[in-house]
Amino acid sequence: MVFIMPASVIVKIKILFCLLLFSATVQSKTFEVSSAHIKHIGNGYILNAKIEYPLTPRVLEAIDNGVPIIFIQQFELIKSTPLLGNYWQWTETLWSTDIRHEIRYHALSQQYILHAIDTNTQRNFPTLRATLQALGQIKDLNLPPEYFEKTENLVFRLRSDIDLYALPTPMRPGALISSKWQLTSPWLEAQWD
Repeated sequence: MVFIMPASVIVKIKILFCLLLFSATVQSKTFEVSSAHIKHIGNGYILNAKIEYPLTPRVLEAIDNGVPIIFIQQFELIKSTPLLGNYWQWTETLWSTDIRHEIRYHALSQQYILHAIDTNTQRNFPTLRATLQALGQIKDLNLPPEYFEKTENLVFRLRSDIDLYALPTPMRPGALISSKWQLTSPWLEAQWD
C-alpha cells in the first residue's frame, strides 16, 4: 500500500521548513572574538583582542529601557601535553579569570555608561555603538607572568557572554530559555606574536 500526501500538506511542510530555516539563520547571531594576539613585552605578556557584540532586538530594548546588562569576557590558559605520539592530549587549566562590564542607558543625560565592575571605573558614550566598540577593544591586558615562563604547549583562549543571572529577577526566567539572549561567543585561541 502506498500512501500519497495531498499537495496542500506538502506545501505546508515546505513553508514550515522554510520558516524554521529562516528563524535559525536569524537567531544564529552571536558574539564573536574576531582577533586575539599575545605579545611578549619585557618580562611579561600582554593580550590584545577584538570582540564583536551584535545584539538582538530584545537585548537592545532592555538596554534602552534602562536595564543594566553585564557582559563577561572569559579567559583561560591551558597546558596541553601530547600523549602516545600526539594521538591524545592531556589538558590542564593553569589559570582562568573573567572581566565584567555593565552597560546601562541613562535616560536623563541620554548617555550610555560602560562600567568596569572589577576596577569600578566608568566611561560615558553618546551611542550604544560606541559603547560596544569600546567594550570590544581589549588593549595591552597584562597576563600573569608566572604561568608564561615556558610558552610551548600553552593555549590561551577567550570568549564573551552576557550574565543572564545578573538580570532583574522578573526578566531572568524568560532570558534563560530564550534564544534571543543566548549570545555566547565560541572560544577563540589567541595567536602568539
